Amino acid sequence: MILGIYGGSFDPPHLCHVFAAHYALAAGEIERVLVAPCFTHPFGKSLAPFHDRIAMCRLAMEALGGRVEVSDIESRRPGPSYTIDTIRALASERPADRFRLIVGSDILDEAPKWRAFDEIRRLAPLIVVPRGPRPNGAATLFSLPDVSSTAIRDALRQGRPAGDALPRNVLDYIFANGLYGASMRPSAP
Repeated sequence: MILGIYGGSFDPPHLCHVFAAHYALAAGEIERVLVAPCFTHPFGKSLAPFHDRIAMCRLAMEALGGRVEVSDIESRRPGPSYTIDTIRALASERPADRFRLIVGSDILDEAPKWRAFDEIRRLAPLIVVPRGPRPNGAATLFSLPDVSSTAIRDALRQGRPAGDALPRNVLDYIFANGLYGASMRPSAP
């Protein structure tokens, strides 16, 4: 099987995360997507509890049916979550599978600074999902909107609407579990 590895903080997972997974599947180069939320951010970024991010990822990816698996693999490894370590662990656990790494175009400038980037590209060639504004007015057939989990968390913390960027079931989970300081739904305008 050819598996697309889609890692990230997913704090919270939003519609562009779902669109990116769908885009990677629709491109026809992979059979399934494995969503791997990071357990310990490599740069010490504070995250919502891991079990909540796993639950929200499962809810967010429901619409894609059985072609998406949400994995806790990063919680089973010690230390910070580095992409190369996750790929190596998956290759060890799933020796019959081949891998691709799903990334947004917005991180391409930083990717060569990643730990063992050449090995990452060898073990899991990249599937690049266009994201954000194109430089110098360059056209693209498809680009995901520039949605930010940070902006969503800030809006929820401040009692502002953030629902258009989140799957309804993820938003319900956030309010039910009091994540990101969201204690009540913002009133409709």
